[in-house]
Amino acid sequence: MTAQRQTSIPALYMRGGTSKGVFFLPEDLPRDAARRDAVLLRVMGSPDPYEKQIDGMGGAVSSTSKVVIVGKSERPGCDVDYLFGQVSIDRPLVDWSGNCGNLTSAVGPFAIHRGLVQAPRDGVARITIWQANIGKKIVAHVPMRDGEVQELGDFVLDGVTFPAAEIPLEFLDPGADEGDGDGSGSATFPTGKRIDELDVPGVGKVRATLINAGNPGVFVAAADLGLTGTELPAELAKDTALLARLEAIRAHGAVAMGLAESAEFATSHRQHTPKVAYFAAPAAYTASSGKAVRAEDIDLLARIISMGKPHHAMTGTGAVGIAAAAAIPGTVVSEVLGATRSAVCFGHPSGVLRVGAEAREEGGNWVVTKVAMSRSARRLMEGRVYVPQELLD
Repeated sequence: MTAQRQTSIPALYMRGGTSKGVFFLPEDLPRDAARRDAVLLRVMGSPDPYEKQIDGMGGAVSSTSKVVIVGKSERPGCDVDYLFGQVSIDRPLVDWSGNCGNLTSAVGPFAIHRGLVQAPRDGVARITIWQANIGKKIVAHVPMRDGEVQELGDFVLDGVTFPAAEIPLEFLDPGADEGDGDGSGSATFPTGKRIDELDVPGVGKVRATLINAGNPGVFVAAADLGLTGTELPAELAKDTALLARLEAIRAHGAVAMGLAESAEFATSHRQHTPKVAYFAAPAAYTASSGKAVRAEDIDLLARIISMGKPHHAMTGTGAVGIAAAAAIPGTVVSEVLGATRSAVCFGHPSGVLRVGAEAREEGGNWVVTKVAMSRSARRLMEGRVYVPQELLD
């Protein structure tokens, strides 16, 4: 038997919003993209046919199978560059096609922890992030105390067990393609329409808003799917036929948005984006935590699918897209709302979330200038991750 050795890589394991991921500096990973991805797959324990990621840092669901690379930025007006990878659990795939809005909240703290930016001893550090996957600027406001990131506090985020310090985020021009993203469209609505009719084999015709804001999204009405909007992940996960229908809608939406050459390609090679989500008018339900959500406390019901499975709360970029669609007339979201709103509070499987957007019409086209919401972040572990030496030779 050939003797094999392990080697270690500096890393920080962090929660950001309702996600967790392993954070790296770019210089600590191979420059070659294929070798880098092979290392990151091994770090997370993928691909795993058992879908447990037992032999890695992944947590066996999409919200915990994530990697982040953050380094100093040379782009004018930006402090750090942030690259996000969604690691498939059962396939040898790291999907770099979009951002993670939840882990965005941990990028600023990571940059401070690693000395990439200067921060005040007390007060708030304003960190401008270049989101390299999609070519967007995001501003994070990170609280500081006694020269350290303030991680603990009383800000409650539904979907996260313990309170923490609030980190306000501003997603700037989330629907505008600045040219350095992944080609996810040149406008808020890549097809030029606020509602498209997708002809999906095996499903039929589906009305959908195909939107570029935060990440590409395919938004549909719950009623068109025969759903109520109050469904919880455990219930949805059992309905494999429904999940297959939603994936077909998502994949055909990707083709219509110019993100995939075929629906088959979208399913096999572009699992992370676009996300598919559905919406309904307010109704009372009990969240996964047992919390009672009252219809009068929300404006909308929202459910989103991530990597083929129901998300336990709401993706951060999904929230960005929802806010953008709510602020623009004639979208599926504003139709369900019955009016446009500059701020919306929606119910998701773990509770509620409030998010706001600024949008305006320019020459017949709608432009989203900013989306704002708050998340929180915390270091979970700092040290080194181990992989076989041969991956770095």
